[in-house]
Amino acid sequence: MNPWQEVLDRIEEGDEEDLAAFLDGLSDLGRRAVAVQLPGHLAEELRGGFQARREIEGLAPGFRLAGAACFTGAQQVAAWLNRRELRWVRDPERDAERLVFLLRRRPVEWRRDLAVRLAERLRPPAGGRWRRGQGVPGWDVAAALMSQTGLEPPDDDAFVVGWVWRLVLRRHADGRRLDGDPLLAALLPRLFQAQGVAGPLAVDESRGVGRSVLGELVVLAGEGRVPRGTLIDGCAGRFLAGGPAEEIAPFVRLWRMLRPLAEEIPVLEFVRLLPSASLVLAELALEELQRAESAGLLDEELFAEAVGALAYRPEKKLLQSVVRWLARTPAPRGGGGVPALAILFDVDTPALRERAVRLAVKLAPHAGDAGREAVREAAARLPAGLRERVAAGYGAIASAEPEQPVAGVLRAPELPALAPPFASPAELVAELRALGWSEEPQRCERVLAGIVELTHRDRDGMVAALRPWWEESRPQADDPNVYVFDRHVHDRGVHTLLARCALAVVAPQESRRLSAAVAESYAYHACGDWPAQRLLRRRLEEVIALLEGGGTLAGLLATPTAATGHVDAASLVGRMELLRDAEPLAADFEQALLRLPRDVDPELLVRADKLPSQAGRVLAAWLRDGGWPDPSVDCQVRRQERTGYGLRSGSYRLLVKVVPPAGLPAWLAELWGSEARSTYLSDRSDAVWWPLIMPSHREIVAGWLVRCMPWLSASNDFRMAALAALAQGEGPVGAATAVAVAGGLAHRWDAQRAAAAEAALTLAARGQFPAAEVGWAVVELVRHEFVTLKRITVALDDLAAAGAHAEVWRALAVALPLLLPGPGERPRAGLGELLGVAVRAAVLAGAKGEIFGLAEMAARKGSSLVLHEARRLYEAITP
Repeated sequence: MNPWQEVLDRIEEGDEEDLAAFLDGLSDLGRRAVAVQLPGHLAEELRGGFQARREIEGLAPGFRLAGAACFTGAQQVAAWLNRRELRWVRDPERDAERLVFLLRRRPVEWRRDLAVRLAERLRPPAGGRWRRGQGVPGWDVAAALMSQTGLEPPDDDAFVVGWVWRLVLRRHADGRRLDGDPLLAALLPRLFQAQGVAGPLAVDESRGVGRSVLGELVVLAGEGRVPRGTLIDGCAGRFLAGGPAEEIAPFVRLWRMLRPLAEEIPVLEFVRLLPSASLVLAELALEELQRAESAGLLDEELFAEAVGALAYRPEKKLLQSVVRWLARTPAPRGGGGVPALAILFDVDTPALRERAVRLAVKLAPHAGDAGREAVREAAARLPAGLRERVAAGYGAIASAEPEQPVAGVLRAPELPALAPPFASPAELVAELRALGWSEEPQRCERVLAGIVELTHRDRDGMVAALRPWWEESRPQADDPNVYVFDRHVHDRGVHTLLARCALAVVAPQESRRLSAAVAESYAYHACGDWPAQRLLRRRLEEVIALLEGGGTLAGLLATPTAATGHVDAASLVGRMELLRDAEPLAADFEQALLRLPRDVDPELLVRADKLPSQAGRVLAAWLRDGGWPDPSVDCQVRRQERTGYGLRSGSYRLLVKVVPPAGLPAWLAELWGSEARSTYLSDRSDAVWWPLIMPSHREIVAGWLVRCMPWLSASNDFRMAALAALAQGEGPVGAATAVAVAGGLAHRWDAQRAAAAEAALTLAARGQFPAAEVGWAVVELVRHEFVTLKRITVALDDLAAAGAHAEVWRALAVALPLLLPGPGERPRAGLGELLGVAVRAAVLAGAKGEIFGLAEMAARKGSSLVLHEARRLYEAITP
């Protein structure tokens, strides 16, 4: 019998029960034989790349059993069980039972040592939502060993988080109750101190199956089986420790479920929490302090401190709570809150400010000296009407000089310099191996250029540099899943095509076989590609075919010479001269023409006219004509009657139509004018290539970004990164660019909004911001509910503060007449804040003029934010 082969066969069969029984009966000699073979076998398997790693992860329970049973040292076993590819198992509890069973004959001290080592290596779950929902890997084994050996559980955060995850997962798996848990008494106090327990508790609440873990704790406290004081004191201690709102929220829920008596409320601690607590905790503290006040447990000094702390909070709902609290407080006691009212004189909500003024005047007879002084100082900044009302209770008040706004300075972001060409095949291969999953166009262009140029200069050197990688990742002959340097051959991404370029160098015969095998699949999927992607992939496939056939080129024509993706015209002419009368690769030449800048040196035409090839004559004609005429790009909102994925009948869609001018080459007319079979991208990263493919035709690229589904502001792809790159290019910008910018500024994710803001600031700094079109786009997107007015308002305010105030004002001068309500209409939600942005932008820009409908809006009676900001804007822009 070969013990190693027997163990390996059982691991690969996936029968852990049979494997555990076999390992349990294995002799010491057999275990040593397995221990010798096991690490090397795993290392060899993992060289097979991503797919091999996935297979190892699926067989992890068996590998874990073999290592635990056969390795001799506790440190060695702990390291084995914590290997990244072996940490996650489908059933952690059953895995722990099998491991503890196999280890039962080891000395107690050895098992305790292993338990401690495993506990010390515990880490909170990371990765995607599914991974995080599986608990803390390794916790079950550590906990089972501690229970078996009588070891006290540690009180570190990771162990406590693992315990909470196990409680939650058990409850949802088989309904096990909390009161039977052996670790409850030891770890309950740590529940309120460990960072990370909010994750499993939030998952527990969200699943809504029966009573939650927190709910069970409340029941057990009511039955006297868990000390109620431990829960109340634990919550209070967690509140005082502070932290992010999501870490505090579960304990706020627990406190509300416990409903402590007024006498149990830690009044002083809750008052001291108010300045810095998260909103959810501040709301709880406010409610509990008001309960304590009703029971006579909040003295006047703490009352004044509480309302003063709340008045400095940024949340409008808390500021409103301050005013309501003071309004219902008896006058003598309420006088202590007058300084808090003075703070509210500076809020930007007119109705709240007016309520604070009325209340301050009412409480004037009860205000102390400090309160009166605070009110007088703050009232100096109020509008004249409100200032006069305050003066009636506090004496004459002189107005303060208003602060003059300071305009930001516009600066276009600087693009990074291009990386130098590769100096050696070894450097190129290292970069090719380092390519991840996200495509970086300039990085890919550098690799492609390096493969072509270095192969031309020293093909044998390239083969020698590539061969070790090819040999170690080479698939088995009978492997149905064909991989090229760890990438599946049917993956049509740029990184895979670059790997195929390398394969064409090191193994041209194998490359030709693969090319023939995937040709039909590639052709089928190419029909669904966007036109730009077809050009990109055609260019790469040309290089693959060239290298497979043993050919080489001194260099590619379309390799960018600038970070924007442009190819300098002089460089292109020089590259063409090196070809002499040979014709270039067709797609590479087409790409090179698309990358030419709009302004070129006319003297280059003399050199271009001497080029003998047909492509040379095309280039000369391009230079003579000053490039191609721009197409028309029309962007409109249309009602969508048909239904489909992501659509509802009667909804609206943005339709972009690109109409190429007559006389263009057929390939270019198809690139600009044809539409993809699907409005969805073949790959999330496709769009990031478009600005580099057409750096001189921004409006066309913007139209493609808008045309994609899902809608721009809800997507999680790379279109906003493409928009930021697009702004650095050349060519007209119009309605499509405006819609892309406006949609990006209203994106739901911060990173995408930041990329859109970068694009807007770049255009503004270059004097190319399409303000009128952006104003139109804001109106259309808000009206048809593509974006929320609130989100785009914040973004426009940030742009104005960053120095684009003139551009923001010109955009809003177009948008506001269409967004202001007519007679009898209610203002749109968020309009007041947008008018406030318009005021700030107009003042910074020194704008004067007339906005249709603004005078009528400003003349309406009322104290709403909309009317207040309308009056301010009217005053600011009226000559």
